[in-house]
Amino acid sequence: MDIIEFKNRLEKRLTGKNRSFSFDKEKSMIRVDHTALKKGVELDVNKLLAKHEKNHEQALEDAVHYINSSFEAMEREVTLKGKEKYIYPVIRSTSFPEETKEGKKLLYTDHTAETRIYYALDMGEAYTMLEEEIIVQEGFTPEEIKEAALFNIRSVSNSYKKDEVAGNIFYFVNTNDGYDASRILNETFVEEMDKRMEGDTAIAVPHQDVLIFADIRNQQGYDILGQLSFRFFSNGRVPITALPFLYENAKLEPIFILARKKPSK
Repeated sequence: MDIIEFKNRLEKRLTGKNRSFSFDKEKSMIRVDHTALKKGVELDVNKLLAKHEKNHEQALEDAVHYINSSFEAMEREVTLKGKEKYIYPVIRSTSFPEETKEGKKLLYTDHTAETRIYYALDMGEAYTMLEEEIIVQEGFTPEEIKEAALFNIRSVSNSYKKDEVAGNIFYFVNTNDGYDASRILNETFVEEMDKRMEGDTAIAVPHQDVLIFADIRNQQGYDILGQLSFRFFSNGRVPITALPFLYENAKLEPIFILARKKPSK
């Protein structure tokens, strides 16, 4: 299935549901707008087809599900009262928009030179980013929302898979609950993982649905982590950053991995 066929079949699946379509052939980007809400979502078709290289039908199903779930969440009235336990932090790159296409300012907190923390209301199949205006209208302060979000991310379960490569140990958090990268904000969890490390502690959040801890025990470890981070970043539905971080004294510093040796600090 090529990009044009994918686009045509996607449009056919979504016709008659208040949807309008635009296609940037040069960037292989499809934008689907909800004509009633005047809001939309974008899909990078090349990435989606590459992710499901052997099953393009599944790529189409994922696209339909993502679009419908996103619009269903948008159609519901955002109410925060009584839903504080469903507010979570989400990690995004610093290039992520600071406001909606309608000019509404999103609530966010600076995190690192590569990342920001946004705040979202979980609505089941999808979540909606919280705007400052809605927070005030609902009678909350930004600080209250941020505190609730950090409390909630500390309450989610933490599981991981472990792998060893060239004498280095890697831990992958990949539950696909939408908040894997957000677990980097759970200080207790991060400290627990840090205590497991025999070498240097490195952490990566290449995309929304993975958090990588690395126990770097030799020079190869940094190069392997760099390759892993870039691969996940390239294949993620919501990429964040290909740069991993060195974790020291409860602080995160981006690592620029340029050679097969331990970087200077």
